[in-house]
Amino acid sequence: MPLHLRFGQEDLLRCRFAISPLWETQEAIRTLRRPDRHGYHLPWLRRIRDAARGLDLAPVWLLMPQRGHTPDFLGPPPIGPAATFDEEIAALRATGPDEALRGITQSLACTPGAADTPLGRSLLAEPGRAVRELADLVEQAWHVLVEPEWPRLRALLEADVAHHSRRLAEVGLEGLLRELHPRVGWEPGTLTLTARASEHSRDLDGRGLVLLPSVFCWPDVVSGFEPPWQPTVAYPARGVGALWSAPAARAPDALANLLGRGRADVLCALAEPASTSALAHRLGRAPSSVSAHLAALRAAGLLSSRRHGHQVLYAQTPLGSALVTGDQGA
Repeated sequence: MPLHLRFGQEDLLRCRFAISPLWETQEAIRTLRRPDRHGYHLPWLRRIRDAARGLDLAPVWLLMPQRGHTPDFLGPPPIGPAATFDEEIAALRATGPDEALRGITQSLACTPGAADTPLGRSLLAEPGRAVRELADLVEQAWHVLVEPEWPRLRALLEADVAHHSRRLAEVGLEGLLRELHPRVGWEPGTLTLTARASEHSRDLDGRGLVLLPSVFCWPDVVSGFEPPWQPTVAYPARGVGALWSAPAARAPDALANLLGRGRADVLCALAEPASTSALAHRLGRAPSSVSAHLAALRAAGLLSSRRHGHQVLYAQTPLGSALVTGDQGA
């Protein structure tokens, strides 16, 4: 069944992209219990299997029904385009008890009998304590499940935002929204998401929409968030299928002979935009070395750079792309 998000004129001016380490942590927790999400993430699941056994995530899982409501305060829309985990977990910890009780009550109602379990009764009896304990568990999960992989994840998410920002300039908002996911549709003034438990319509009321690429929500597209939060659509980021693959391949010897091995590998690794730290992680090299190569390649006109939040993203220019592919007509 569909969810209809109705846009007004002001909403069209208040759409933005964002990246959220807190959201990825919440969805990583959910993925542990969702075999239908495991396909692309098996290498990650194998790596974190032993460490994840030390996490008691039962209180968080109880608030993550297979179909239904997860409390908005557990993973609200990010407060900026590139908020840090520390900023986001501080906002979670600031959740008031009344707000927490509403979210917990709504979530437990989605699973028959959940509110009458000892854990459910405990969460309902002291929502202020529940917020503190849930925040502690989410923070532990961040350190164990997501933080060690965050440079790789952030690079993929930033590349997705860079790609869709270019598409926004090329095809406009309507064209962009149609491309996000097969379950996302657009009719004049209304964004529709299919495959929900029930049909629902919502006016954005001038709050606009956050577009949130996500690694761990694959294959789902997710929307929600009641006031005071900005409505959000989380969708699978481009390139998830290759996320856990081996490090970037070495550049061809001919290109390495021309540019030097280090610079050639950096240039070839930038098929999608990435930051210095993400490239260093991808290539297994020191950030200082990668930074020097980036500066030289940019000075030669083979790379461009642009700022995204706290990061600078590098991408191949048409000349750099032609050099990598051997396209003599470029």
